[in-house]
Amino acid sequence: MLSQQSMRRNVDTKVREVDTKVREVDTKVHEVDTKVREVDTKVREVDTGLVHTCEMIWWPTEVPTLTHGLITLRAPNETDIPQLFEGAQDPIIPVFTRIPSNYSMANAEFYVRERSPNTFANQTELQLAVQYGNGDDAKFAGAFSFHSMDLREHVAEIGYWLTAPMRGKGIGVTATKLLTQFGFESIGFERIEAVVNVENIASRKLLENSGYILEGVMRKKSRKEDGSQIDMVLYSAIRDEWSWN
Repeated sequence: MLSQQSMRRNVDTKVREVDTKVREVDTKVHEVDTKVREVDTKVREVDTGLVHTCEMIWWPTEVPTLTHGLITLRAPNETDIPQLFEGAQDPIIPVFTRIPSNYSMANAEFYVRERSPNTFANQTELQLAVQYGNGDDAKFAGAFSFHSMDLREHVAEIGYWLTAPMRGKGIGVTATKLLTQFGFESIGFERIEAVVNVENIASRKLLENSGYILEGVMRKKSRKEDGSQIDMVLYSAIRDEWSWN
């Protein structure tokens, strides 16, 4: 029979062996955990557009300010809230845009304080206010945006609306060209689309004067507040083809 001392040595040996196995398992767990964190980091980088190659989209770190003559595109701010609300009361706005007919001051506050900064941070939209004039003479003229973006495909949709007093001054065409140029030259879009009500002749002329090409009619594309389903027209600008002039 084994002596008590021999038994104790055997037990100690087994304990050390088990301890060694536990440390090996801990090491493996740590290695796996490290790999998981590395994969998670890569996923977040891809999701937020932080992985860049020469072919990837570049997203600005802050909302840009774009200027041409008397026209400026900039981040919406608190002073725009009452003017956004007032401008959206024009009955033609809900007819030709997705702004609802019951647009309220709370909607304008949400747009400036939450939607605009949050969608920019999430890289899902670029919302911009349009300003006409310089210095103390500058006036709020409407809103422009890139939305419905597909960064992987390098495609975005441009949207816009102008307040009634600012229409017919060429503001919309210049602002569209400014944002289109930024989309192509800075962000790196290959294609920018515009979808407008087939009956919105003024908007269609704006796009055509901004270098966008009519691609076709999308039948029964959009549903209105009254429940009607309407046709929309699709315009596009392509980076290799578009120019300011």
